[in-house]
Amino acid sequence: MLSSVAMSERELSQFSQTLQTPTEGERAAQWVLNAPEPPGLWRELVNSTKEIVLPNGNKSKSSGEHSKSRRMVSVLESVFPILVWSRTYTANKFKKDLMAGLTLASLCIPQSIGYATLAKLAPQHGLYTNVVPPIIYAFMGSSREIAIGPVAVVSLLISSMVQKVQDPEADPIAYRNLVFTVTLFAGIFQAAFGLLRLGFLVDFLSHAVIVGFMAGAAIVIGLQQLKGLLGITYSTNKTDIISVLAAVFKSLFHNPWSPYNFVLGCSFLCFLLLMRIVGRRNKKLFWLPAIAPLVSVVISTLIVYLTRADKHGVKIVKHIKSGLNPISVHQLQLNDPHATDLVKIGAIVAVVALTEAIAVGRSFATIKGYHLDGNKEMLSMGVMNIAGSLSSCYVATGSFSRTAVNFSAGCETVVSNIVMVITVIISLEALTRLLYFTPNAILASIIISALPGLIDVHEAYNIYKVDKLDFLALIGAFFGVLFCSVEIGLLVAVAMSFAKIIISSIQPGIETLGKVPGTDIFCDVNQYPMAVMLPGVLSVRIKSPLFCFANATFIRERISKWAIEKEEMDAKGIVKAKGKIQLVVLDMTNLTNIDTTGLATLEELYEQLLSQGIMLAITNPKWQVVHKLKVSNLVKKIGGRVFLTIGEAADACLGHRMHV
Repeated sequence: MLSSVAMSERELSQFSQTLQTPTEGERAAQWVLNAPEPPGLWRELVNSTKEIVLPNGNKSKSSGEHSKSRRMVSVLESVFPILVWSRTYTANKFKKDLMAGLTLASLCIPQSIGYATLAKLAPQHGLYTNVVPPIIYAFMGSSREIAIGPVAVVSLLISSMVQKVQDPEADPIAYRNLVFTVTLFAGIFQAAFGLLRLGFLVDFLSHAVIVGFMAGAAIVIGLQQLKGLLGITYSTNKTDIISVLAAVFKSLFHNPWSPYNFVLGCSFLCFLLLMRIVGRRNKKLFWLPAIAPLVSVVISTLIVYLTRADKHGVKIVKHIKSGLNPISVHQLQLNDPHATDLVKIGAIVAVVALTEAIAVGRSFATIKGYHLDGNKEMLSMGVMNIAGSLSSCYVATGSFSRTAVNFSAGCETVVSNIVMVITVIISLEALTRLLYFTPNAILASIIISALPGLIDVHEAYNIYKVDKLDFLALIGAFFGVLFCSVEIGLLVAVAMSFAKIIISSIQPGIETLGKVPGTDIFCDVNQYPMAVMLPGVLSVRIKSPLFCFANATFIRERISKWAIEKEEMDAKGIVKAKGKIQLVVLDMTNLTNIDTTGLATLEELYEQLLSQGIMLAITNPKWQVVHKLKVSNLVKKIGGRVFLTIGEAADACLGHRMHV
């Protein structure tokens, strides 16, 4: 009898110990709640700065002069990547870079003169922009293939915005000085974006926006080249299609013009487009479209010189100032009455130029299989444009067409840019006089021939198929540039992108989750009809990274409606009654942050559910989220019901294991 009693006491003791031993789910819940505090804002800023300056971290544990020298070398290698790859540079690589650089120079020289006229600057400024910025980038940039220099879109953007401050026809010197000042501000913004790791600002110009903006800008640029192609003059400073076409037709019918300009320009335009087609169909003949602009300039210049076509109405470039870049420090207008406008223009130009350069650089880096650090690219672009503004250059960036030529020519490193620079310097010193008789119609045809690469109809169609809201942003950018102005097109596109973000933030999707039979996985019952909801449990997941003031009320009302009205969703998304809800599980897997409004709304939801006899549990909150839940005492208010998975929440709160 005593033995039987003793056995019962032993079993009772073991049973008591079993009750005191935490279950696996409870241990997982403690892991969630006892996580260390996340780093604060100041620590994140310090760490991000260290990643820029010391990308390899403080790996050296040695002390003294050796440690200091290693850190100094690490900083220098981070700022000047040329110190890293130059150690393994070989003669074979130089041979490839030499050929690529010469091919690149044959394309960039005529293009740069044309882009300078598009920016309403003297032709030599396009050549200047191919000297200083590429040299700076060669030492600081991390892309191996990108070709630095003036580009069509940035040239159009500068001319369309700066001419509203200063008319280039009335005072070209003052206009030029303002362009240098805008270049300085653009470089400062770009460098600041890189140092402060603000690369996300560039992402506000989404892929769809860029496609639409580039297409609209290409058409506007093409229409503006009618001025050079037809050899006419008109007075409008507007860039929209209606104003430009009206000015062109008015000039054609009211002013004398020579058809020789049109014949000469169209003839070489057909030649350039034909070479482009041949080069695209046969990759081995990539050099044909690359040298075609230079060949066109040489032949057309000889034709005009030998026939004296300039005496018969053919408009020519005339004088191009020879010599290296003059210093332009004293020409910067920092105290100009319109300095605020120049800062705004600089910011817009900085973002557009960075967007194009980083997109180009990353595209070719992906092909070559290496990583391109966007923040370092911003810093190098900023420094080169600051230096460019001090040496008579305007905003330079990465050109897609020239980068493609550089890549196809077999470049290995940015030494190809240095070879290009040397070639441009030789041209500035010795060859500018030979360009006196170059017809303006040829420069216009060179610019027009480069525009088809900016219009990507196939990609626009893909965007339409994939995301209709993105396509609306594309259309907004396209028609905004085409019928209003370049800056209006950008503003409309960015506004539509923001509207998309705001709409998705204000009314985020909320998934009703069910358990996939035979697994512990919970999925959206609408996407996976085989998923079964747990009896008495409403499991929901917010399809938004933020639980904030913008969407808190919407989320609370939606969840409380489903729970308090004793309703659940079936696989087709139709609300149906399925018994009383005893537990609401809020899966926070997607949430990366929650603000004070979200916390207050979450507390309101808890009290609202509690008044109906319904429990609230939270699963899988992220680091920042769980920290705020603990600091606000919300974890205590909901009874500590914070778990790692939905299954563990259901087991712990309803007191029995759920089997599906």
